[in-house]
This record gives sequence, structure tokens and C-alpha cells, in this order.
Amino acid sequence: MNGAPLRLGTRRSPMAMAQSAHVAELLTARTGRRVELVGLSTTGDVSRAELTQIGGTGVFVSTLRERLLDGSVDFAVHSLKDLPTWTESGLVLAAVPPRDDPRDALAARNGDKLADLPPGARIGTGSPRRAAQLLMIRPDLRPVPIRGNAGTRLGRVTSGEVDAVVLAYAGLARIGRLDVVSQVFEPEEMMPAPGQGALAVECLASRADLAELLGQIDDQASRAATDAERSLLAALQAGCTAPVGAYAAGTDALRLDAIVAAADGGEALRASAAGPVSEAGRIGRQVAAELLSRGAGRYTDVSAGHLTNGDDA
Repeated sequence: MNGAPLRLGTRRSPMAMAQSAHVAELLTARTGRRVELVGLSTTGDVSRAELTQIGGTGVFVSTLRERLLDGSVDFAVHSLKDLPTWTESGLVLAAVPPRDDPRDALAARNGDKLADLPPGARIGTGSPRRAAQLLMIRPDLRPVPIRGNAGTRLGRVTSGEVDAVVLAYAGLARIGRLDVVSQVFEPEEMMPAPGQGALAVECLASRADLAELLGQIDDQASRAATDAERSLLAALQAGCTAPVGAYAAGTDALRLDAIVAAADGGEALRASAAGPVSEAGRIGRQVAAELLSRGAGRYTDVSAGHLTNGDDA
């Protein structure tokens, strides 16, 4: 293996460290370059306030980007759904590795499914998107805003503070906790967050050599799908309090499905479109335009610019 180890900047949470270690192993396997992890604490990790209060946009990525720009690390790994839709000056999205399962999962006491939970059950989630879609399925549920890493959230179930939590299936898989999953929601039941299950690898735009190296772990299908989802998000100008879900999939042809819902789950708008993977961005913008023409702006904060719910993975 040639050269000094590449320094990979990552959040310190167990899930972030696990997914960054996976990227490091993948890069070493494909290129022979050694990688060392550099754990960093972000604003989103340090603050205990709800994400809607501390801004939402980029709170989990800003510190990593600062360390990239000042040369403290060589590249960084983010959960793609936490990455703002605009391009940070001086940085480039060098790779989107193969995407993991994008679905949401329920972790309830006694292994209950959503339909089995008692009337008025308390469901822990920091995501307006998840809360709205839970209420669409069962209006009697009581979504409870919670923060913290996956282990902390699962502990709220064990302690009895909430009856269940909803987390990303991919995140639970990365930390080896699929044993707690009592139900997995299909996209038609609960539309994932744009980019959920995918990772983003960033480096300096001026490091063309490094960008080329990192490009060896890029997965074209995963990048196209998430490009469509994030193009929709950017076109909607959805803020951190907007319940927006999107999921794209396909190899030769790409299909994008999306939902924008009222926070109380009382109303939802759905739209979809399909086309060549080479037109991922256009497909996302097309779906966003349809949703906006049908009144999606009622449920989005056009001043905030990006949805991020702070859920691990």
C-alpha cells in the first residue's frame, strides 16, 4: 500500500463511525490506499435542541466541511440525506458508494407491529416526514420528538418513555441492531427521506487526484437515484420542518416517487415520473414542479432551502 494514510473525517457517533469504516475498507480494497478515521463533533451532535430550532440545514456536515477546507482531513463521509442540496464552494461530491436499504423500520417493545400498538401509542422520531406518515396510517398515534444516536433512541423504548421508535433500516444494519426491528415499512407505506441509506464522500475540488481515487467507489445507479431525489428536494426548496419523502430506483430507466404531506398527516400530495438515468436531475425537477402546481408549497418552507431531519443514516 503506497503513501501516507488518507485522513477520513467522520462524525463520532457509533453509526457514523461504522459507515465511515465501511467506506475506508471499500476504498482500501479497491485502491490499496490506507485510510485512518478522524472523529469530529458537529453542531448537530453537540446541541440537544430540536433540529428545527438549531437550523436543520447542514448541522451534521458543517464541521466536517470546515475541516476539509482547512486541510485537517483529506475527505469526509456523510449520510447523504444530511447533505445540503447546494454545492459547497471548494468541495466536490467525489463518490456515492453502493446504496444500502433505504426503508424505515419500527422498533417497538415486545416486537409489536404498528397495527398492534395500543391507541394513542407514543412513537419517538425527530423526523417531521416520519411523524406525518405515521399519522396518515394511524391518526391516533402520538409522535414524540426525540434526539440522540440510535442507541439512545432505542433506550427510550426500553425505559418506557415511548412505545416505539422509527429509524432507518440501513443505520440499524450498520450498527448490528437489526434484532430490534419489529416492522419494515415499504416505500409505498412510508416514503424514505431523499438520499436515505446512501453515503456521500466529499473532498476538495482542487484535489483532482484524490477525487479520481475516490471515484473508484462511486456507484452510478446509486448516484443517479439520489441525484433525482435531491434535485426534487432542491426544486421544492423544502425546509427542515417539511414532511417530504422521495425514492428513486432503476438501472436503465429511473422511476421517482415522492410525497409532500401536511405535518398532521391530514393531507398528502403524491407524484411520480420516469425516464433515462442520464436525466435524473430533470426527473426530480419534473416531479417537484407537479407537486408545486398542486399546492405543495403549503407544506414547505421556501426560505430554508433543504430538508434534513437529523435521523442517523
